[in-house]
Amino acid sequence: MNTIANNIADFLKEYAPFKYLSFDELAAIATNIRVLNLEVNKTLFKVDDPLHDVFYIVASGLVNLTVIVDAEENILNKCHEGGIFGLRPFFAKNNYTMTAKAREESILYAIPIVVFRPFVANNTDVLNFLLENFAVNTRNSKDKESLHNNQISDSVFYTGQTSEMQYFQTLSYNNNPITVSHSDTVQETAQLMAESKNTCAVICSNKIPLGIVTDSDMSSKIATGRFPVTTTIDKIMVYPVITVLENVSLAEAQLLMLKNNVSHLCVTQDGSDKSAVKGVISEHDLVVAQANNPGVLVKEIKRAHDVNDLKQIRFRLADLVQNSIQKNIPLTHVNNIASEITFALLKRAIELSILEWGSPPARFAWLSIGSQGRKEQLLPTDQDSILIFEDVTPEKYREVKDYFLNLASKTTDLLEGVGYEACPNGHMAKNILWCKSLTDWMKQYNNWINTPGEHSGDLSSIFFDYELVYGEQKIEDAISSTVFQNMENNTLFFDFLGNDALRKNSPLTFFKNFNVEEEGPHKDKFDIKTKALMPLIDGARLFTLSFKVKGINNTYIRFKQLAMVDPKHAETYLECAEAFLVLSKIRTLEGIKNDNSGQFVNLEELSKIDRDKLKNALAPMRKLEDLIKDKFQLTHFS
Repeated sequence: MNTIANNIADFLKEYAPFKYLSFDELAAIATNIRVLNLEVNKTLFKVDDPLHDVFYIVASGLVNLTVIVDAEENILNKCHEGGIFGLRPFFAKNNYTMTAKAREESILYAIPIVVFRPFVANNTDVLNFLLENFAVNTRNSKDKESLHNNQISDSVFYTGQTSEMQYFQTLSYNNNPITVSHSDTVQETAQLMAESKNTCAVICSNKIPLGIVTDSDMSSKIATGRFPVTTTIDKIMVYPVITVLENVSLAEAQLLMLKNNVSHLCVTQDGSDKSAVKGVISEHDLVVAQANNPGVLVKEIKRAHDVNDLKQIRFRLADLVQNSIQKNIPLTHVNNIASEITFALLKRAIELSILEWGSPPARFAWLSIGSQGRKEQLLPTDQDSILIFEDVTPEKYREVKDYFLNLASKTTDLLEGVGYEACPNGHMAKNILWCKSLTDWMKQYNNWINTPGEHSGDLSSIFFDYELVYGEQKIEDAISSTVFQNMENNTLFFDFLGNDALRKNSPLTFFKNFNVEEEGPHKDKFDIKTKALMPLIDGARLFTLSFKVKGINNTYIRFKQLAMVDPKHAETYLECAEAFLVLSKIRTLEGIKNDNSGQFVNLEELSKIDRDKLKNALAPMRKLEDLIKDKFQLTHFS
């Protein structure tokens, strides 16, 4: 082996995944490597460039990976010595999605994909490294948008925190594939593929896959004259087929194609090649799936121009939630992703309204309250919001408030068009009561907290579940300071909230049956929102405020935090946290099935296992109720 290749092999063995290979294997790779010198500010590839047949490792110097967002260059990662990048050719056929540019004079090793692919396929350590780092987080932490973005195939592979994004990408595929018999001719099969615009056909015997033929097989074996069109299809098929279960994740599908050097996967009943064919996953399906990942949705939201654009993305969010639930993705993860996309939709609606009404005359904060504020809105339920604008001189007050009322009216109407219904209780920023100055809002919270019984008609506890969507963080901080200052030793307020939390009807009857609706359009159905979820939501809020836990609105996370703050009752809090997840999932599935909010569950349609899960999830509520009575010395409404 020549000296240069020897030096390259010595270098590679210090870095994963190369360190998992033998020196002889590294030597074989090193002899095929090209050495590139990249001058300062020289671009190696840019967005939309055709893919190279190599990937790169930095031998010395610094290479930045960047994307353009809103006319600004955003650095996704800085690749120092040992950093690997440009891996997109392994996983996709479409062009580069980022730019690689030398930040200083750099030396790169260009490693041919075709040379490295066998080592990926044959070495589990190399494959596991790729899998663990497949959607590695390579974003700039200072760029808020990129916190939720996933550049899946151009990632720089360092050991680090693995992104969950790969599991949320909806993977749709052809569930009505062409199947033919081994005795069918190439010509007959080709005609079927052309007529149905399919890129492959599966050769089956009694629905069991024997092999597969793709359009590339047709090109390489028939168009070149190697076989006549009268040949039976089994003579040119590729076998055995690579089979998967239908719930395979995008990451797993991509890596299977990589490992086996195939362009199609066969979906079967049990995931083996001994069961019936259900569909085919193609490379094109994976490209489409990448276009539907959460990061891409957020980017599309930022570019949306009208309500129809946002509405289409809202539909795709619903698909993402449904797909993730059906794949048993943990509900906490689904909630995080769905909330970020929802907040991006809300923010864009405000931005579009500002474009129509002109620049705001004062700084302001738009806060989501209720389920949106708690980041628990997996289904298209109603919108709840308030608007707070900075204090202005008395002579400007009316003019400023009118502007924000118009802005809020436009925004809430737009969101209604997107699919978020208006709040039936009028808890929206376009309501004159809920659009006012910071001083007025501080007075409002003062009154609610210090005299809760006097004007309780307009007090809803959801006003204490708020999250900034758009505007000034300082305004939200001022409200939080007011809230927690006024709660200090305020037994009257906690008596009020505690009694309110205990006022809900019991979810079970005396005989431990479900307390269902007795009349009306939802007769005999169980109100899972009011009788099961709300007591948990109210209890979590009550204790969070009491223990001065700031900045956490989500019910599940509130209970988890309370278990640390109040370890004496940790068991009860943790049981409530898990119960909340179970109940939320049942409600979400009910909503998906009936295309509604999922509030009223048809118990007859639940399996016995799901009914038992529902009943078991109600058990911690009694403990929580007792804890509320004990903590706040309450006996009313019990």
